[in-house]
Amino acid sequence: MLSRTVGAAVALLLAAAAPAHAAKIERVSRPGKTSYYAFVDRAEWARAKPSTSARKVAKLTLRTPEATDDLVMVLDRTETRGREWLRVRLPVRPNGTTGWVPASVLGELQPVKTWLKISTKTFKATLVKDGKVVFRAPIGVGQSQWPTPRGQFYIRAKLKGYGSAGSFYGPLAFITSATSNQLTDWPGGGLVGVHGTSQPGLIPGKISHGCVRMRNADILKLEKLMKVGTPLTVT
Repeated sequence: MLSRTVGAAVALLLAAAAPAHAAKIERVSRPGKTSYYAFVDRAEWARAKPSTSARKVAKLTLRTPEATDDLVMVLDRTETRGREWLRVRLPVRPNGTTGWVPASVLGELQPVKTWLKISTKTFKATLVKDGKVVFRAPIGVGQSQWPTPRGQFYIRAKLKGYGSAGSFYGPLAFITSATSNQLTDWPGGGLVGVHGTSQPGLIPGKISHGCVRMRNADILKLEKLMKVGTPLTVT
């Protein structure tokens, strides 16, 4: 009788200590097939877990340092206590930071079928769409003292006519969510871009301060194939 009583008490204690049923997390984005991004509608804290009491990670911003509407890449979704949360990739330091935000602080989820891949070893940019390669081009990447950061990012903004005629940045610049780990005092905290160039003869190679340079004809071709919100992988 004693062992049966003790056993029942232990069972009750274990039941009380057991965590509540974990909310199911659904993967949202699959680079190269269908990924999603959303514009920021309200400046809200992203949190380490899908809870308003969880640790604050970083605060969303409505505008980028280049004065464009800010956006985030959406990675996962879940629902807790009747509230939808989204895990997003954040354009903050350190690179690779993610956090959970209420779905209500973002605009409508926008699909993208493309995935840009940058190789700092082969000096090649590759665009995948619906699982197929649709674009390749030689590139210039960061010099050894200012390497292009590696990891998972996304295309945060597009700037046309960046600078005057014959601009060092060429006719177009895509701004990514990546930041330089060395040039932290540069505008925007050392934002990393993918842009054209006034020095095409230097491509391919390690030639920049961390940005990815393309020949102008190539960056203009890429513009027709890729929009903001596209996931970016740098290896």
